[in-house]
Amino acid sequence: MIDDVLSELKQGIEKAKDALRRDLANLRTGRAHPGMLETLRVDYYGQSTPISQMANVNVPEPRMLTVKPWDKSQVKAIEKAIRESDLGLNPQVDSELIRIPIPALSEERRRDLVKIAKKNGEECKVAVRKVRHEALDMLSEIEKDGGASKDDVDRGKKKAEEIVAEAGTAVDQIVQQKEKEILAI
Repeated sequence: MIDDVLSELKQGIEKAKDALRRDLANLRTGRAHPGMLETLRVDYYGQSTPISQMANVNVPEPRMLTVKPWDKSQVKAIEKAIRESDLGLNPQVDSELIRIPIPALSEERRRDLVKIAKKNGEECKVAVRKVRHEALDMLSEIEKDGGASKDDVDRGKKKAEEIVAEAGTAVDQIVQQKEKEILAI
C-alpha cells in the first residue's frame, strides 16, 4: 500500500514537470520553433481550434516560421489570431502562406521571459507540494486504518520527502536551463 502511494506521488510529480516543460517550450528564446504557436487557437467554423490541427507550421530558417493552412480560406483567421496573441509577432500573408519573422529579443524582454520562466517553476513546485500533501494524507490514513505499522508509515513519509526534494532540484534545473537559453544571444 505504501509503495502504491509513493508511485502515485512520483506520477503526480512527473505530470507537474511535464506541464512545466510544456509551459517553458512556449517561451520564445530568439529562435523560431513550431512550439511557439502550440497554444494559439483560431476560430475555425465556430470552434476554437489549435493551429497545429489546421495548418502545417515549419521553420525554414532560424528566425522565421511559416504557417500553411490546409483550408486556404482560413489564412485571414490564422493571421488575426497570431497578430492578436501576446507573442508579439507580426505575420505577413503571402497568398496562402503566412510568414512570421521572429524579431531578436531585447535585453528587457529577455529579463521578462526569465521572470515568467521562474514563475512557471514556482507553480510547478506548488503542484509538487500539493501532490506531496495528498500522499502524506494517504499514508496517515493507511496508518489510522491499521494497513501498516507506524514505523513503515514513517519510513514511507521519509521516502516521500526525499522524492519531493529530488523533484524540487529537478524543477530548478529545468528552469535554469531555460533561463540560459533565453539569455543566450
